[in-house]
Amino acid sequence: MRDYVEIGIGRQARRSYRLSQIGIVPSRRTRSSAEVDTTWHIDAYTFDIPVASHPTDALADPDFIIAMDRQGGLGVINAEGLWGRHRDLQAAYQEITKAAQRGEAIQTLQELHSAALDVDLLSERIRYVRDSGATVAVRVSPQNARELAPHVIKAGAEILFIQGTVISAEHVSRDGEPLNLKEFIGSLDIPVIAGGVSDYTTALHLMRSGAAGVIVGGGSHTNDLALGLESPMATAIADVAAARRDYLDETEGRYVHVIADGEIYTSGDVAKAIACGADAVILGEVLAPAQETPAEGWYWQAAAAHPRFPRGFVLASRALEISDQGCETVDRPSLAHILHGPSTQVWGGENIVGGLRRAMAKCGFTDLKRFQKVDLNIISDLS
Repeated sequence: MRDYVEIGIGRQARRSYRLSQIGIVPSRRTRSSAEVDTTWHIDAYTFDIPVASHPTDALADPDFIIAMDRQGGLGVINAEGLWGRHRDLQAAYQEITKAAQRGEAIQTLQELHSAALDVDLLSERIRYVRDSGATVAVRVSPQNARELAPHVIKAGAEILFIQGTVISAEHVSRDGEPLNLKEFIGSLDIPVIAGGVSDYTTALHLMRSGAAGVIVGGGSHTNDLALGLESPMATAIADVAAARRDYLDETEGRYVHVIADGEIYTSGDVAKAIACGADAVILGEVLAPAQETPAEGWYWQAAAAHPRFPRGFVLASRALEISDQGCETVDRPSLAHILHGPSTQVWGGENIVGGLRRAMAKCGFTDLKRFQKVDLNIISDLS
């Protein structure tokens, strides 16, 4: 039963919960974490771990995408980022990191993204990743999906992400024809993952459009500060998982994956997201310290580069030490270390997958689907 509270005469609001406000209850037998299966299957693709990277240039140069694949996850390319705008990616990253130390990173990101998008250069880099044998996932915005999708698919994209901080089943634009996702997805030969959404109804609409996966949330953007939009992730994931269940019944068996993107900073957050009903998670800031990332420990979300209304901070990860004398790179762990350990951290910032496996094992579950049925409790009520 949904919980509504009165916030004033004639106005009600639904009480909802963040991942940090819920806890997992170990109420079954325990087992060894070696017996836990974290395999994630979506469409014809299988991944050893239920983890994708946020489609930001802060993480994804071509070598990082390949490294994510080698570690069993899915690296996601931003088709509208730096890949197709600057041939010298290293020089572009150096501009951003120097600007970040001066507190001018957003302006520099906007300037770098104002360069024209060269689809031939973008396609060249996508083909490089495809030739490595890695699974190629590419993100496009709803505004540019119709224009860019044919190019990235021709270059070798195997999974298409249509992702914005907020998305609907029909993107209406004053300057062009509305993007009807059902028609658009039906015209493609590759699976589409769409989002982000935060409610049952929109998620159900996206599922009915033919999406293979639906993204809940939009990462760690600043929509709450800039637009007043905020949907705590624990409730949002549970709502979208309910839409998945009802759609499964409606179609007599078509399963759509729920992918959580937001409020996920530790292995415990990953476990909570899946316990709420997610099939996989998108990691962003937690991966930024990795040696394989090109931004030397700095992190920003894709929305931070928006030309007119950026939403997102440029953040220094724990791999950077900031002082009055400047910025110094300290110990940067490998991507393998962050995802698979071993860890020297006690708060779950390393060995992310190991933490998930251990949480599942301590609750007695052997696979991700069964773990979605674990008992939960509320550990913090901000009312």
